[in-house]
Amino acid sequence: MQKIYTNLSYAALCEKAVERGEGLLTEDGAFVVRTGKFTGRSAGDKFIVAESSTKDHIWWGSINHQIEEETFERIYERMRAYLEKTGTFIQDCAVGADPEFRRPLRVVTEQAWHALFAKILFLPPAEENPAGAKGEVYTIICAPGFEASPKQDKTNSSTFIILNFKKRMVLIGGTSYAGEIKKAMFTVMNYLLPEQGVLSLHASATVGAKGDSALFFGLSGTGKTSLSADPSRFLVGDDELGWSDTGVFNFEGGCYAKVIRLSREAEPQIYEETKRFGTILENVVMDEATRTVNLDDVSLTENTRAAYTIRSLPNAYAKPVAPHPSHIFMLTCDAFGVLPPLSKLTSEQAVYHFLSGYTAKLAGTERGVEEPQATFSPCFGAPFLPLPPKRYAKLLKEKIAKHKVQCWLVNTGWTGGPVGTGKRIAIAHTRQMIQAAIQGLLANAPTTTHPVFGIDVIQECPGVPSPLLDPRSSWSEGQTYDKKAKDLAALFAKNALTFE
Repeated sequence: MQKIYTNLSYAALCEKAVERGEGLLTEDGAFVVRTGKFTGRSAGDKFIVAESSTKDHIWWGSINHQIEEETFERIYERMRAYLEKTGTFIQDCAVGADPEFRRPLRVVTEQAWHALFAKILFLPPAEENPAGAKGEVYTIICAPGFEASPKQDKTNSSTFIILNFKKRMVLIGGTSYAGEIKKAMFTVMNYLLPEQGVLSLHASATVGAKGDSALFFGLSGTGKTSLSADPSRFLVGDDELGWSDTGVFNFEGGCYAKVIRLSREAEPQIYEETKRFGTILENVVMDEATRTVNLDDVSLTENTRAAYTIRSLPNAYAKPVAPHPSHIFMLTCDAFGVLPPLSKLTSEQAVYHFLSGYTAKLAGTERGVEEPQATFSPCFGAPFLPLPPKRYAKLLKEKIAKHKVQCWLVNTGWTGGPVGTGKRIAIAHTRQMIQAAIQGLLANAPTTTHPVFGIDVIQECPGVPSPLLDPRSSWSEGQTYDKKAKDLAALFAKNALTFE
């Protein structure tokens, strides 16, 4: 039996990862690793064990595939035998900053850098209980070198992510992409918390100096992390949150930001994290001679990532729970260039867009996605929802009404035309719009009702060119825009049939 390393420090894990040839250090001390053929999530390889406690509650279908208990046990025993030969790294962690809802977690990995990833992304275990916090411990076992036999194991490929809620266990094999570890536990929290009246969200959150809180919903690539990295506000969390009766809390202790074409000027906080010791740079291209990285190089993937701790950010929110939000921003990266950059939503419209979850699936986020594709992902996070979307939408509707939250739809995608014709809306302009909304500068701003989508489009915003705010005027031909808007509205209507 090979050696087991338990709860090593950041430095020790970096040393082990380099020693084992898992990656290299940059000139600034960050750890660069390549994940091989899988540089994004394997969306079609996620399974949930169907047993008495889950079979009547899970949102079964193309996202959550069923697998039998016997199959799980067979794979688990083979994985355990495999890891006894390779050795393991164990990290005790926790998920959920609010002590009331914190869940203990143990991550068992084949590779040192995956243990480092878990140490960065998750929270440290509760001090009063080294094994974790309230509740039973969940265990994630990740062995990239172990592959399933699709014929024998009834999987879709040699890659698998299997959740067993009865045994509080997750098995991950056949892929080195670290995002599978992070999102597996997010799926677990999405299953557990609604039973306690807590809305789990694929969102980021910030708090202002006056204690005002704001939420940003959105899928990968829509700008959750970038827009929440605002030096004038405190960062609660950049991706996974819970909204309870007492406020908003982060699930994680780290960030997992996309860094392709990242610049110091546009996103200074995230840029600085790419140069910090202990940061993991996933699939970022580096010159092995000079140890300098090229954040613009897409030769490996568009989905390059940086994993770093929130504690290293100067504006990290120190309290476990933030106030209830006064604003919600639903981010969509519209590949058609149709939706306005900023619109006000009624509570009913907010729930509708939450259930719709429209955006463009960007290249590299999932295996096989090479170009942006229009997609509808309920609750802006369908791949991570084990329960039916209406369960989460009901909780959102109740919380919006109770706390009188102003909701907004923000297009962080294209203007002046679709991908290939128009151009991406500048993040500086999006930031300006969001800041104006939070500061109350748009409370009485003139609006016009969109003739197709029925949302109130903001017409004037300080620091933003007025033509940009009107999507139709940004197109060279208004009639072409009208057709595209109607085409997109038809897709919305078709999708709505799935949850009406």
